[in-house]
Amino acid sequence: MPEPLTVPSALTAQVERLIPSARLGRLGRLRRGLEKEGLRVDATGHIAQTPHPHALGSKLTHPHITTDYSESLLEYITPVYSQPGEALCFLSDLHTFTYHHLQNEWIWPGSMPSRLSGNDSVPIADYGSSNVGTMKHVYRKGLDMRYGRIMQAIAGVHYNVSLPDDMWHALRELEKATNIPFNDYRSTRYFGMIRHFRRHSWLLLYLFGASPAIDKSFLPEGKVPEKLQSLSDDTYFAPYATTLRMSDLGYQNKVQSQLKICFNSLSNYVNTLRHAISSPWPDYEKMGVNVDGEWRQLNANILQIENEYYSDIRPKRVAKHNETPSQALEARGVEYIEVRCLDLNPFDPLGVTEDQMRFVDTFLVWCLLSDSPWISDEECDRLDDNRRWVVERGRDPELMLINHGETTSVREWGEQIFAEMGEVARLLDAVEEGSPHADALASLAPRLADPSLTPSAQVLERLKAHGGSLSDLMLSLAKEQAEQLKAAPMQRSREALLAQLIETSHQQQHDIEAADKETFEEFLQAYFTKARESRAMSALPSEVRQ
Repeated sequence: MPEPLTVPSALTAQVERLIPSARLGRLGRLRRGLEKEGLRVDATGHIAQTPHPHALGSKLTHPHITTDYSESLLEYITPVYSQPGEALCFLSDLHTFTYHHLQNEWIWPGSMPSRLSGNDSVPIADYGSSNVGTMKHVYRKGLDMRYGRIMQAIAGVHYNVSLPDDMWHALRELEKATNIPFNDYRSTRYFGMIRHFRRHSWLLLYLFGASPAIDKSFLPEGKVPEKLQSLSDDTYFAPYATTLRMSDLGYQNKVQSQLKICFNSLSNYVNTLRHAISSPWPDYEKMGVNVDGEWRQLNANILQIENEYYSDIRPKRVAKHNETPSQALEARGVEYIEVRCLDLNPFDPLGVTEDQMRFVDTFLVWCLLSDSPWISDEECDRLDDNRRWVVERGRDPELMLINHGETTSVREWGEQIFAEMGEVARLLDAVEEGSPHADALASLAPRLADPSLTPSAQVLERLKAHGGSLSDLMLSLAKEQAEQLKAAPMQRSREALLAQLIETSHQQQHDIEAADKETFEEFLQAYFTKARESRAMSALPSEVRQ
């Protein structure tokens, strides 16, 4: 009989000290927003070649409906809500509104792309003639030069979460840290959360990964990695994979891998990014920046801008006008975190469920309340190994991970994490009716003992029953979900808001374009000059900067 799982006493003690305040409503609620991507496809399952529908508004200025990399890659952005169900309701209305304006096109439900016809079949998003719109377009041209467009057609869910100030104040008092400035304390604790997340993000990849297969058009002709097997004429798969989206087949940047950002502190993170956006890279210099009047990339540095750095989690702060992300972080600290490692759930019309959101909320607060020392370079490499193993063969019963130098199975380690998260669920449920966080844990726990219950296994099962074609399966799901979403009732006030935003957003884009008085080259020079000035300021002693 297995020994009962133990929960660290320090974690239990923190939860016990916080629960009375939670029950009295003194901690507030987590706040979260969703960013959900989805390719537009035609009736044959090929990526759409049509422009972003004018009837959806301007993708440059619309606050809720835009595009990611490609003209065909829709991106939905919800407002921030304190209840997951409210965010999902808004997301549902965005889908329904879109389907009212799509003509013979569907929203692809999977993370890995639909049928492609080579690199040029992925149209780069066009944001108009303004300097800011041109910058967004040239940045994407640079991504094409560096990594190709096909990788940029991958879709996912980004989950943005912040803790209420009341909870931060309570933690600060419990830890007798009131002598530390609030923003500094919050940033330090957020980075501790991020480090613990990185140590254990493999669990999210196992539980929610849903991309074990790819359409053959995703790969260069004749180049099939050894890890993949043929499932049908048009589909490859990895038998135990959880999320090929997060593998070296998906988002990848070998140049960025040298940066070794392990999130030990805000200054380390910001300075590493600044180094990357100011350091030329020989291969990118050979590509050229502005060649015969054609802008190919914003610059030839390791990163064109900070957003080019890819990670499964990021510290974030809403930037002010003409402020870079790192400037905002350095000036006012971390405001929220963005989880970026979640596949679309192809079996749900919205790509994400409330149980999943409740689980991720619990996971993040568990990461916050757990001990999280700095990550050494050696440990950083080991974390990458665990993550890669789960991505490529997370459902393999023989797989063993490394935890503090010891080998352990996905199930054993996962069950220990679930036991500790149970304490955090008690805290979060203290402000809820019922026990939604504990219920989310209970609903997902069986996936540890039975890998066939995971989304990645379910995709493979459906694939085999559907003839083995990933694109045929996903197109079938897309059309089924489209009918559900078209029939879904919308809130009247929200329908009116989205209708108004069509006209408003187009007018805002027009106004931005009319207001430009400088050339794009002058605009870009001013942008990077401001970033350099910030780097110079950060090198000065704090009393001089003040």
